[in-house]
Amino acid sequence: MNLITVNKALEIVLNCAENYGIEEVDFLNSSGRILKENIFADRDFPPFDRVSMDGIAISSESFNNGQRAFKIEGILAAGSKQLTLQNTNNCLEAMTGAVLPKNTDAVIQYELLTIENGFATINLEAVKGFQNIHLKGTDKKQGDLLIKENTFISPAEIGVFATVGKTKVQVAKQPKVMVISTGNELVEVGENPAEHQIRRSNVFTLVSLLEKLKIKADTAHILDDKEILKTKIEVYLNDYDVLIFSGAVSKGKFDFIPEVLDQLGVNKLFHEVKQRPGKPFWFGKKNLENNLEAKVAERSRSIVFAFPGNPVATFVNCLKYFYPWYYKSAGLTFENTQQAILSEDFYFKPELTYFLQVKLNQDEGKLMATPVAGKGSGDLANLADADAFLELPDNRSNFIKGEIFPVIIYRQ
Repeated sequence: MNLITVNKALEIVLNCAENYGIEEVDFLNSSGRILKENIFADRDFPPFDRVSMDGIAISSESFNNGQRAFKIEGILAAGSKQLTLQNTNNCLEAMTGAVLPKNTDAVIQYELLTIENGFATINLEAVKGFQNIHLKGTDKKQGDLLIKENTFISPAEIGVFATVGKTKVQVAKQPKVMVISTGNELVEVGENPAEHQIRRSNVFTLVSLLEKLKIKADTAHILDDKEILKTKIEVYLNDYDVLIFSGAVSKGKFDFIPEVLDQLGVNKLFHEVKQRPGKPFWFGKKNLENNLEAKVAERSRSIVFAFPGNPVATFVNCLKYFYPWYYKSAGLTFENTQQAILSEDFYFKPELTYFLQVKLNQDEGKLMATPVAGKGSGDLANLADADAFLELPDNRSNFIKGEIFPVIIYRQ
């Protein structure tokens, strides 16, 4: 069978990126979202000539005329209104962040002063005009662009929003996502499974991965029954922008998802990718332009990611395919440029792209990747031992110590 390559699969997925619009959120709740407006300076920064060291503010002309001892007229704290130096042969104590007093043009820090009996003596050979002063508008002018649209919002951007008084910001609207598990063998997390059962875990792995993108997904579980699957999935296709399945997409007798999706009019774009783990990955879309039952009128289609049920396969496919799809949908150009060095020889026979679980460490500034022994794509415990997936190409079997390969890091 001719399998689609990883690169081709990713290309198809990215071509289905969907614009879900814009919403306004409180700036404090915007961290991790994608900014959808430009942010401009609402005034000069700094907005005044700002004292940048604790000390005294003087007229440099008086110093250059030979004066070294300056009578202290008063003190100016940050947040106080600007004061005026009444006598240019005197000085004003001024704290960091204060407005530079009128009739002064230099600040001498306390470490270079001797203060006695109300006089400050400067222990310097020379004083320059505007030393230790952060001049108005030297950082940014009013109207300057501070943050570009399509920026990933981090705590740094939150600080800028606060600085310019931006209490509400425009961000990319999140897709409405349903994460679905299938299978009669699954029980809830809080239950004690029988010998033939296991707890639902993949759904919650996916929910956690989506939460890192600030997507709050709903979850559902459906038994391995064609009619029940068809009834429930039809509702979810109309109610949600994205469906993510975990399980029932391979060639087992109860792997009904591909058949049911086909019956519901979901267009299969590919099924099975030349990779391990995650080979049975199914991806498709359903156009909704003429579907009167669709509840989200502006949505043109529903996207379906159907991942294999093996835990590691689900995990790596979400990182490799859903994450880039989401970033492109939100307006970003996502390209994984991270690489790591293989720390030991590795052999993998099938001609498949192999996502090798690795432990990362720094060695003299180089990112090294050490394979973590595992038992296949169902080895959930290995995810907790490893830090990343090293992406090994599909055109060879021997991988040599010291070679560099792309790496998908999930643990920082």
